[in-house]
Amino acid sequence: MVAVPAAPAVPAAPAVPAVPAASATPGSGPAAQTRVSLPVRGMTCATCAARIEKVLAKVDGIAEASVNLASETAAVSFDPSRTDVDQVVAAIERAGFAVPPQTMRIAVGGMTCASCAGRIEKVLRALPGVTSAQVNLASEIATAAVTPGAVSAEDLIGAIERAGYRAELAVSAAAEREAAERAEADRQRRELWLLAGAALLTAPLVAPMVLGVFGTDWMLSGWLQLALATPVQFIAGARFYRGALGALRAKSANMDVLVAMGTTAAFALSLVLLFSGGHLYFEGAAAIIVFVRLGKWLEARAKHGTTRAIRALMALRPEIARVRRGDREVEVPPETVGRGEIVIVRPGERVPVDGRIIEGESQLDESLLTGESLPVAKGVGADVTGGSINGDGLLAIEATHVGEESMLARIVTLVQDAQASKAPIQRTVDRVASVFVPVVIGFALLTLAGWLLYGAGIE
Repeated sequence: MVAVPAAPAVPAAPAVPAVPAASATPGSGPAAQTRVSLPVRGMTCATCAARIEKVLAKVDGIAEASVNLASETAAVSFDPSRTDVDQVVAAIERAGFAVPPQTMRIAVGGMTCASCAGRIEKVLRALPGVTSAQVNLASEIATAAVTPGAVSAEDLIGAIERAGYRAELAVSAAAEREAAERAEADRQRRELWLLAGAALLTAPLVAPMVLGVFGTDWMLSGWLQLALATPVQFIAGARFYRGALGALRAKSANMDVLVAMGTTAAFALSLVLLFSGGHLYFEGAAAIIVFVRLGKWLEARAKHGTTRAIRALMALRPEIARVRRGDREVEVPPETVGRGEIVIVRPGERVPVDGRIIEGESQLDESLLTGESLPVAKGVGADVTGGSINGDGLLAIEATHVGEESMLARIVTLVQDAQASKAPIQRTVDRVASVFVPVVIGFALLTLAGWLLYGAGIE
C-alpha cells in the first residue's frame, strides 16, 4: 500500500504538463509560502544550477530555492506578499538563463466575427502572467503564452467566460505530453546526427596519434587538418560559445567557458603555426568538442530517463471525463472537472478523478496504488481513486479531489520533489563546481607564467 500524505486544502487547478502550478504551503497570515516549479533552459553543468540558486537566494521574499540540473527545473518557495512569480523569473533570466513560456490552448465558443477574437485577445493579455495571446476565429482556438506557475488554464477559461464566451481546454494533457515527447526525441536525434558528423571529421585528425603508437609516421597536411577541424570548431562547438557568452554576461564562468577557451586557444595557435611552422593542435580542439558533446548527449538521455516514472504515472489518467451536467453527459478533460460534479464511468474505463460512488456498483482494479492484482468490490458510498480501472458496472462518482488535490497528482508531486531534492554529497559537488572553472583558469595562468619565467617562447 502506498502511503500518501494528505494534501493541504488549496483551490483546485488544472494539471499543466511538466510545470506544476504554484501552490500554497500551509501557514497562517502573511507567513504562508507559495511554492512553484519553473522550467529552466540553458544549464550545462552543476555550476549553472549553483549560480541560479545563489541569485534566487538574494531575492527578497524567497525562502528556499532548489535547482535540479537533471530535470532542468527550479523549485522555489516564496512569500507572495513580498515577491511574485514574475520577479522569480526575472532573477533567473538575469543569471543568464531562460524560463520558456508555457503555451496553453483554449477552445472558444460563441465568436461571430473578428472583433470577438480581438476582444478575447485583449482580455487574455490583461491577465498577469500572460505574455502574448492570439485567437484564431476559423478554428476557434485561443493560444496564450504564459509565465509557468503564474496563471493556470482555469484562469484563462474564467476570463474568457466573463467576457461572454464559452471556453474549455482544447488539448488534453496527454496530447501535450506526447507533443513534448516528440519534440525531445527530435532534438536528441538532431544532436546525435551532429555528434556523428563531428566524430567523422575528427577521426582522421586523431588517426595519426593512434597509428603513431604502432610506429607509423603518417600525418595529414596542415591545410587538410584546418578543413576538417573548422566545421567541428564552429558548428559542433557553437553551443559552447553560446553558453560561454551567456555565462560571461552574467559575470560567471561555467564549463562552457572552459571548453570554449581551451579549444579556441588550440585552434587559434594552430592557425598561427600553420603559416609560421610548428606542431599543430587541431586534433586536440576537435577531440575535446566531440568528447564533451558525447557526454552532453549521454547526459540528455539519462535526464530523459529520470522522468520516465513521472510520465508513466501521468499516463494513468484518462484523456476525457464524462460529466453529468443537467440532463446530458459532456466529455471534458479531467483537469477541468470541478469538486462536487458527477462523473460517469463506463465499464472498462479508468476513473478520471478521486471521488465517492453515488450510483452503481462494480469491481475496480486499484493495482496502481496497492499492487494487488485482484479487483476490489465497490458500492455506493465507497471512495475511488483516479487512475483505477472500472470493471463491469456503470458508476456515477461525485468528484471530491480534483486537479492537484488528487491522489495521482500528489504521487507525481512527491516523485518530482524527490528528484529535486539534493543529497549531501551533491551539495558538496555543487560547491566545488562553483569554483572549479576559476581555479582551473588560475592554474592555467600560473602554468603560463612558469613557462615564461623558465624561458619558453610565448607560443
